[in-house]
Amino acid sequence: MLMRMLLSIAAVMVLVQPSPAEQPIVPTRVTPLFNGRDLTGWKADVPEKDTKPAAPDSFIVRNGLLVSLGTPGGHLITEKSFRNYRLEVEYRFAGQPGNCGVLIHASRLRALYKMFPQSIEVQMEHQNAGDFWCIQENIEVPDMEKRRPRKEGEKWGGSEGDARRILNLTDNSEKPVGEWNRMIIEARDRAIKVWVNGDMVNEGFKCTADRGKIALQAEGSEVEFRRVDIGPLPAAK
Repeated sequence: MLMRMLLSIAAVMVLVQPSPAEQPIVPTRVTPLFNGRDLTGWKADVPEKDTKPAAPDSFIVRNGLLVSLGTPGGHLITEKSFRNYRLEVEYRFAGQPGNCGVLIHASRLRALYKMFPQSIEVQMEHQNAGDFWCIQENIEVPDMEKRRPRKEGEKWGGSEGDARRILNLTDNSEKPVGEWNRMIIEARDRAIKVWVNGDMVNEGFKCTADRGKIALQAEGSEVEFRRVDIGPLPAAK
């Protein structure tokens, strides 16, 4: 009887454990997530295409660049999940300044406003690069009252009606429109650090997630990406 119970418990444990394909990858070397030719390794989630299958694609490859056309709104999401990594992204607004973002620890699709996947967004919006936006996840920073302003009745959180924005630490870290920006994101356990063009622009801790997929936004503005690389974290100091 005891042996039968142990075997039953073991069987349940196998069922609830993620399969090897679902286990997040901890990078051991630098690997391009964008191959410069096509969108292999990525999947687009564009809600408008549910009812309008012929709607234009939001993400394309053009002249060796990954391009978010901005509309229809949606996200380009990696097929694989990651944890404990250093992400390096080079991007620019080639025409007009606009809005975009890199979402890390992405999981449940359309978790907020039936559009945004559950995640922590690292903002790329012109003049606000490096802000955090909490999307059904949460993260803390020093000096919360100043850097995460709340209206009366709002709480800090990641849901609709919450104070979800966390202001970055610097001004003028971005290059002029048309020039390439370099953003580095380090996700280490439940901490996230962000640099823009060499400036430390944000640092958070006690994140409610420590793993997930990576997503790029289509959020109204055309953005070009020439590099999206993931690699191991540097040794902790």
